[in-house]
Amino acid sequence: MELGVALLVICLLVIAIWVIFETKRMKHKILAVFLIGLLLFSYFSFTFVFREQEIDFRSLDGIKMATGLYMSWLGTVFLNFKALTANAIHMDWKGNETG
Repeated sequence: MELGVALLVICLLVIAIWVIFETKRMKHKILAVFLIGLLLFSYFSFTFVFREQEIDFRSLDGIKMATGLYMSWLGTVFLNFKALTANAIHMDWKGNETG
């Protein structure tokens, strides 16, 4: 009986150690996926925002103009997501089932 309990405790410790190491590794994977997603979002959003704009990135005025334009675009995206979320929250999701 004591041998079974000891074996159970050892198995639980092994599983706990394995889970701890996997979560550490998963945190790094999640961070890597987040950073890759952030880089891709930045690249595609910069490409989209500055597609029809002729901005001189070599001058300080051009960088100021590009920064203002990009921050304005990000603000608009944020406001659109906020409105979309608010509208989704206020919808009637219950459904009108009859019968």
